[in-house]
Amino acid sequence: MEQTKRKEQIMKVAIETIAALGYSKASVGEISKRAGISKGVFTYHFASKDDLMDQIVREVYEAGFRFMQPKVEGQTSPIGMLTAYIESNLAFIKENCDYIVALAEVVMNARTPEGKLRFAGSTDDSILEPLIEIFKWGEETGEFRTFTERAARVTASAIRSAIDSVATQLVAQPNLDIPGFSEELVSLFLAAVCKPKVSTGATGEKVEGR
Repeated sequence: MEQTKRKEQIMKVAIETIAALGYSKASVGEISKRAGISKGVFTYHFASKDDLMDQIVREVYEAGFRFMQPKVEGQTSPIGMLTAYIESNLAFIKENCDYIVALAEVVMNARTPEGKLRFAGSTDDSILEPLIEIFKWGEETGEFRTFTERAARVTASAIRSAIDSVATQLVAQPNLDIPGFSEELVSLFLAAVCKPKVSTGATGEKVEGR
């Protein structure tokens, strides 16, 4: 138990150090100094800085999932679930700025011995699957338009890219209006996935509108 707490403490200090100083200046020595431990204690818990970075990236993603899951799964409609997915993702970003800034720093700067970005292409399409499932549910209830497999994947990719871009902007703009971004992204993507509302015109013909 004590070892687990110590490891968690080192990771927390590392995240704060990377967020404050940037990836390149967050050396093992600097992190150890800020954590009040020796380098020997650091290497007891982490084989190397790369090992620590791997675990930080994993922890940030898992923390985001734990934060979002109850908010998303508690919804009773596709519209509510898609809204909660976007809002809770951005709420996590807002409430965990150090995590997000550190993640962006690591992903954009950590490199392999060959000089390639360590985490380039580290995520796969599985991150899109929850969104695609929401689209399928919306089709079944008649709330969402019909999606081809390609359309569902492209739309899910667009949502993820929009959310990830907010995290990237937060690095450069710590006071970014995240609630405002959240509101606009929800409006934008609901308009993209919901069926147009159909009303009857003066002559009795059906008129589509949003």
